[in-house]
Amino acid sequence: MAWDTARTKRLLLEAARAEFAEYGIAGGRVDRIAAKAGVNKERIYGYFGNKEKLFNVVLASALVELAETVRPGEGPIGEYVGRIYDFHRKDPAFLRLLMFEALYYGDSLVEENPGRLEWYTNASESLAEARGCTLEEAGHLLITIIGLGAWPTAMPQLARLAMGPQAHEEDAQQALRGFLVDFAERGAHRPPHRPTPTETP
Repeated sequence: MAWDTARTKRLLLEAARAEFAEYGIAGGRVDRIAAKAGVNKERIYGYFGNKEKLFNVVLASALVELAETVRPGEGPIGEYVGRIYDFHRKDPAFLRLLMFEALYYGDSLVEENPGRLEWYTNASESLAEARGCTLEEAGHLLITIIGLGAWPTAMPQLARLAMGPQAHEEDAQQALRGFLVDFAERGAHRPPHRPTPTETP
């Protein structure tokens, strides 16, 4: 019977995503990934090269899901923040992958994935067009609204410290979402502060 390469790669990527989201790049183990996928670990090296390259493929695959779900420039800014919030709350794995990437690589992988860089560039351009602002201002806006939508999931301990023991209950989560949406919408309508000639930029 012929080997189903596509299925094997899919199983490896699913297992690797779970492994890296739980243990990070340094703590992730190819033998555990292979065991979860039900294949020999040599398949990982044959298909992906090494653990770091496998992580990059997992990250790129997760970005496709983000791109399909969270589209910038569509609708009000508040709704965009809400989509970000919902995406990460539904599946925190992608956010954990990003945090492990930052710990392990910093920003050194940015140039290695042209598709990923293009997506965020397009996101800034879409916001600039929709808001009638400069590309620089759109970049400021993009990193801010990503932070608003993602931070409560990235740091659940801070959410509980700030909001109390009920922070992770559904009513509290929906109340927080509503606050973030309204906050983002009000903030996005404020004109950007431009230094006067007498101010230090």
